[in-house]
Amino acid sequence: MSKLLIVGTVAFDAIETPFGKTDKILGGAATYIGLSAANFNISSSIVSVVGDDFPEDYLKMLQEKNIDTAAVEIVEGGKTFFWSGKYHNDLNSRDTLDTQLNVLANFNPVVPNDYKDAEIVMLGNLHPLVQLSVLEQMSTKPKLAILDTMNFWMEDAFIEDLRKVIAKVDVITINDEEARQLSGEYSLVKAARAIEKMGPKYVVIKKGEHGALLFHNGQIFFAPALPLEEVFDPTGAGDTFAGGFAGYLTKTGDLSFENMKNAIIHGSNLASFCVEKFGTERMENLGREEVQKRLQQFKELTQFEIELS
Repeated sequence: MSKLLIVGTVAFDAIETPFGKTDKILGGAATYIGLSAANFNISSSIVSVVGDDFPEDYLKMLQEKNIDTAAVEIVEGGKTFFWSGKYHNDLNSRDTLDTQLNVLANFNPVVPNDYKDAEIVMLGNLHPLVQLSVLEQMSTKPKLAILDTMNFWMEDAFIEDLRKVIAKVDVITINDEEARQLSGEYSLVKAARAIEKMGPKYVVIKKGEHGALLFHNGQIFFAPALPLEEVFDPTGAGDTFAGGFAGYLTKTGDLSFENMKNAIIHGSNLASFCVEKFGTERMENLGREEVQKRLQQFKELTQFEIELS
């Protein structure tokens, strides 16, 4: 069975949207990525760090999804990374109310021996040098290394470190605002071309409720987001998308551009569930039949016949 290595945060979130607010709940990029990828019945492992305030029940839930949590370090006396945010009425923008790095501040990931030969590595949003250290620990070069990052790491203090890790990966996933910032280009086509020159063969640009774009060597593929009646909480949707993308590619083992199109659709499909409840609740209780039914909706949304004269 193919293996997926996931590196990123396992965290607490406190979220407020126009539809309500939560106290401290389960969050973190690696959590969403893992729960999403688990829908493909693959072997996966999360490398992360938490404090001893992190409930064991959360780890058990991940383990029940066939996610190996042996490499989630538990720091005695430490506190788990915490993020709090408030979304605006359009749910496309948010204000960060509080960020507490806690044990994440000194996180040095250790890749478990069983996953040093993982075919696919998914690097969740972390300090670029932390991401780079993971790639350096692999015993064999992954068939596909996927990088997720954010605008914070594109500031002057970190940009050179970010460029180092970008040069080492095969796929980068960022949103449209970040693509423009990283490339200095407003046109997303030009931005993707500029980012490809930095190293990645594939550039995935996420556009939230407006879908996602895949760029590779002059080829472009667009996947819409499924129009939903209700969106409660967009937190983790981008990570859920990345987890679906990585999970599908791990399951199929086909890393061609044509199959990456399918992976984009699977990622978008799973992200559409994530936003329907607060935090990870929807992803924790997602059934296979629901996933398949919504995939059919995606197919009907995007397929058409047209006569070309």
